Amino acid sequence: MLGVGCLFAQQLPHFSQYYLNDYLINPAVAGSRNYFEGKSAHRYQWEGITDAPRTYTLSVNGPTKNLKMGLGGYLFTDIVGPTRRTGFNLSYAYHLKLNESLKLSFGLSAGLLQFTIDASKITLRDQDDAILTNGVQSELKPDAGFGLYLYHKKYYFGFSAPQLLHSRVKFFKDGENPIGTLPAHYFLTAGYKIQISDGFVIEPSAFVKYISPAPIQVEGTLRAIYKEKVWISGTYRTLDAITVSAGYLINNNFTIAYAFDFTTTNLKNYSNGTHELLVGIRFYKSTRKEKNAPKID
Repeated sequence: MLGVGCLFAQQLPHFSQYYLNDYLINPAVAGSRNYFEGKSAHRYQWEGITDAPRTYTLSVNGPTKNLKMGLGGYLFTDIVGPTRRTGFNLSYAYHLKLNESLKLSFGLSAGLLQFTIDASKITLRDQDDAILTNGVQSELKPDAGFGLYLYHKKYYFGFSAPQLLHSRVKFFKDGENPIGTLPAHYFLTAGYKIQISDGFVIEPSAFVKYISPAPIQVEGTLRAIYKEKVWISGTYRTLDAITVSAGYLINNNFTIAYAFDFTTTNLKNYSNGTHELLVGIRFYKSTRKEKNAPKID
């Protein structure tokens, strides 16, 4: 009749269009293109389910004038029911030229995370619970991460590890209070561009996520790109969903993209799917040309 158990899950939010928002995954991506770019992403997960996750991000990154270093930062808010995770992150990357067409970037990131619980949104079975009150409880913690990014105009490979500090979170000062830990996550990304014709490119890519002891999650994507301006793609994410998406690069400066997730788990009986919208702008373009700079993001 008595038992003890632990629940493990990925703590960081994910985006179906990870290949368009790769700087959020890996700080070493900062400065890998010869222009600064700003992007805003909005994800509305599991529509139809009360208190389902909502995620919002705003990021900027780009190269220094000599294209040897990259700088960037982002703000984010991740809301799940009565809990909210808000913060910012700043990053620095150094790009090492291996040959005329291949570069390796090393990236570091640091920031602050604020975890908040709004107890007024929680209905208690025991109204005299000594832990929760009708107030807002919050905890502020530092964060740091590391990344590697090997890139060529035809392919790329990345590795990153956010939450390296393993910070511990304790919300409540009184009562028996379990302490949560922010464990390191490990991300692998890879992609390759296949030129089909002068204006048509096929790009397969993969995204692997691991956090001990949860199961490894793998995303595989196939994207078709026409004249580096229009694209459609399909993604399969293990133990979660199938995604279809489309995007358009306007006047080589403005990006707009939309994705819809079809849930493959039992949540499909209660959810109407997941919506994700991304908008972006390019600015401060460098006049220097790099043979290994990606042409489309």
